[in-house]
Amino acid sequence: MHFKWNYKSPTPEEERVAKELSEKLSMSPILTQLLIRRGITTESAAKRFFRPQLSDLINPFLMKDMDIAVDRLNDAMGRKERILVYGDYDVDGCTAVALVYKFLQQFYSNIDYYIPDRYEEGYGVSKKGIDYAKETEVKLIIILDCGIKAIEEIAYAKKQGIDFIICDHHVPDETLPEAVAILNPKREDDPYPFKHLSGCGVGFKFMQAFAKNNGIPFSRLIPLLDFCAVSIAADIVPVIDENRILAFHGLRQLNQNPSIGLKAIIDICGLNNRELSMSDIIFKIGPRINASGRMENGKESVDLLVEKDLRVALHAAKLINEYNEQRKDIDKQMTEEANQIVERLENQRHCSSIVLYDENWKKGVIGIVASRLTEIYFRPTVVLTRDGEFATGSARSVTGFDVYSAIKECRHLLVNFGGHTYAAGLTLKWDKIKEFRKSFQKYVDDHIQPEQTEAMLHIDAVIDFKDITKKLHNDLKRFAPFGPGNPKPLFATTNVYDYGTSKVVGREQEHIKLELVDSKSSNVMKGIAFGQSASARYIKSKRSFDIAYTLEDNIFKHNAIQLQIEDIRPPEEDASPLS
Repeated sequence: MHFKWNYKSPTPEEERVAKELSEKLSMSPILTQLLIRRGITTESAAKRFFRPQLSDLINPFLMKDMDIAVDRLNDAMGRKERILVYGDYDVDGCTAVALVYKFLQQFYSNIDYYIPDRYEEGYGVSKKGIDYAKETEVKLIIILDCGIKAIEEIAYAKKQGIDFIICDHHVPDETLPEAVAILNPKREDDPYPFKHLSGCGVGFKFMQAFAKNNGIPFSRLIPLLDFCAVSIAADIVPVIDENRILAFHGLRQLNQNPSIGLKAIIDICGLNNRELSMSDIIFKIGPRINASGRMENGKESVDLLVEKDLRVALHAAKLINEYNEQRKDIDKQMTEEANQIVERLENQRHCSSIVLYDENWKKGVIGIVASRLTEIYFRPTVVLTRDGEFATGSARSVTGFDVYSAIKECRHLLVNFGGHTYAAGLTLKWDKIKEFRKSFQKYVDDHIQPEQTEAMLHIDAVIDFKDITKKLHNDLKRFAPFGPGNPKPLFATTNVYDYGTSKVVGREQEHIKLELVDSKSSNVMKGIAFGQSASARYIKSKRSFDIAYTLEDNIFKHNAIQLQIEDIRPPEEDASPLS
């Protein structure tokens, strides 16, 4: 893959502020420059960034309807009504249900939870789920990570004498359901100052408010913060402001004393005895929680997350690990089929978006395939499969392009849709797909910027190997947790050379294990370049080249620093300058 590198040199003013901040924080100007790019220009702001405090969490009662939601929950518990905690079948929904259920179960026993079956019921509130609630004499449903568009379903529940409290973070429509309370910071009439909570985050704020109202110490909520961290990482919400506080302390909980269910998943992933990061959640923990909902039923993941017996949890974790292995096989096959379709359809290959459908694709995996195609082709992508007379699909987007708005523009063709900027779901009649593709393509053509369809690397700083010290690396770790809004810093070093010992590795000889030097120091830096073996011949030619990379711990060598190389490029006349 050929990346375009984007680097903006610091201005004289930025350099001046970075130098001042460097002296106050005893930190390299390289890193204080990164703080300035994140809008952090004072010593006090830097200290808040590096040491997020739970005491800085926003008052949950600033969220619209929060007082109503807490009053209704208190009434339900006072009248001993049966309560059902209902959530989506993805990681965010499952962690949200686990968090709310585990917290309330400490104070109230007449409570149950429910996850709809992706294949039988589909996304969100289902009539079957409401009928289950009616049969089990539920009077109050707390719904998490969905529900904001369930107007007909919640009206149906109301006729059955069932109330709803909605805890959602997806973009609402103009008309809202007739719920008792709707907790969603994205409501236009909601004054809550932070708009980017995960679904689990909204559930946490509800429990925070409930605890505050009932005199329950905040410390009782801290053991549940690991669920918040998992949801924030897996749902790819911005890791800034309140999410940064929740993720920071949630990761601490995950590393020091995780819940039994997460401990079992950590064990099954082989992540014991190491410091877990947001990347570990995204690539290891999250996919396993998702797997049961993709392959069977998401309730199995919630069963695991609320389990109190480690032996039982380990058995359940092995089962969802098997689901994940099955998912990977199907995902690989479907992605290959989708790639073949894109390559075969000449007009599709040159469009600014991709819309693909196949009635045999597995509904639970189409979202992953859409993500893969977006990564490969750098275009907003919709992948659809058949569900009776309907087509159901998932959409994913490229940086800076709002795919939810693109789908909303096509709403006249849709039965249902929902989501947020970078990920959305939709349902339409099978015979409307071609019309949808045309309408979706037109919106993308009219709104996407050329640079959004390019493979772009945003370089944070150009440094030399002599700058890479243990102190710089340790200080850099304080920028974590990383994610959207606070990406892991990407460095570049120019004119580096093979030390003479670099070699191709991997089962299919697809990676390069590197030992490199630059012209300004005698430091030999070790690195790994995944999937870049095509550059090996050039590297071994003893000519210089430029690298873009992140700094990582070498898990096989204690305290060693390793470069994870994202791109290798020979010096080119047309390359964007890095100085």
